[in-house]
Amino acid sequence: MPQPQLKLIVPHVRRPKQRLTRFSRAIWQDTRALLREFRRPLLAIFFAIFVGGWLYGKLLALAGQNVPPYVDLPYFMLALMVLESPTDVPAEYYLVVFWYLQPAIGIYIVGQGAVDFIRLFFNRTERRSAWELAVAQTYRQHIVLIGVGHVGLRVARTLVQMGFEVVAIDEEDVNADADTELAQLDIPLVIGDARLTTIASNAGVQHARAVIICTSNDHVNLEITMRTRDLAPNARIVTRLWDARFAEQLKRFLDVEVMSASDLAAPAFAGSALNIEITQTLQVGGIDYSMIKLIIMSGSFMEGKTIDTLQDDEHVDIVLHGVGDNEPNVHPAGETLVQSGDTLVLFAPHSKITEIVSRNRPE
Repeated sequence: MPQPQLKLIVPHVRRPKQRLTRFSRAIWQDTRALLREFRRPLLAIFFAIFVGGWLYGKLLALAGQNVPPYVDLPYFMLALMVLESPTDVPAEYYLVVFWYLQPAIGIYIVGQGAVDFIRLFFNRTERRSAWELAVAQTYRQHIVLIGVGHVGLRVARTLVQMGFEVVAIDEEDVNADADTELAQLDIPLVIGDARLTTIASNAGVQHARAVIICTSNDHVNLEITMRTRDLAPNARIVTRLWDARFAEQLKRFLDVEVMSASDLAAPAFAGSALNIEITQTLQVGGIDYSMIKLIIMSGSFMEGKTIDTLQDDEHVDIVLHGVGDNEPNVHPAGETLVQSGDTLVLFAPHSKITEIVSRNRPE
């Protein structure tokens, strides 16, 4: 029986140059957000200092007074804002107006948050949510993970260990432990309802290679799945569902991979009860395949047979053979004899696996 071929898939790893590019783009995105948020006070301070300074110089010339260099006029306006008179109070009423108008403009600007803008611009950690949103918008060909609960956090950890880039979405801020781990994994978190197009777009769903939806609410997962398919028609979508009734419909109509927590756990519980480790069933060409690790029982039909005999007679592939505490043999030789107490790892159609498990027990 031909031995299976193993293929190592090495995901794309982010290089320092890419990190620098992403960081630069994130700063630009975040700065644009800041400018939009504080655009009114910023426009007010621009007009008050520069346009007001230019106008003040024109009025000084009209009054027949010495006009200071135009580069100094913005300083004059700024000094008036903080109640510092750069010169004596003029006699002309149209110049005196600036002595009263500029302090009022200064109060308005401070009240509208210009000080906060400067502080937050240089201390972005105080705006972590906004900063992570800006970072998330720079990702391309990444994986979007929706729902950072117990399952979602484990999925995120595994994806990062595999070398993939991840952006997470959660409807509410996560607990401190999860937040710390996301930061350590370098995963930006977008806070909001993933059913909203704006939130999904902020996480880059439309640019993602895959979207994993694993909140604990079936109805929410269904709605997110449908909206995600509209936003990302070519992305691979994996959805967590408890209710198996929707699985076939989702697969057929939306081309979505559906995974049930109960289905995933059932083989593990059943196998553990029989001292067997069984993988989740894989479907290839319409046939379900599984891989199991089992210990040969005394009186088993496999006892005393060679690897080749078992593979040919049972139409399975034995990928590992272990004896006691010794190092196991991967793809053992065909003439190797199987004895009770040995450990075998088998790969075969799921129906054959269940039959072997049943026949492994002594009569």
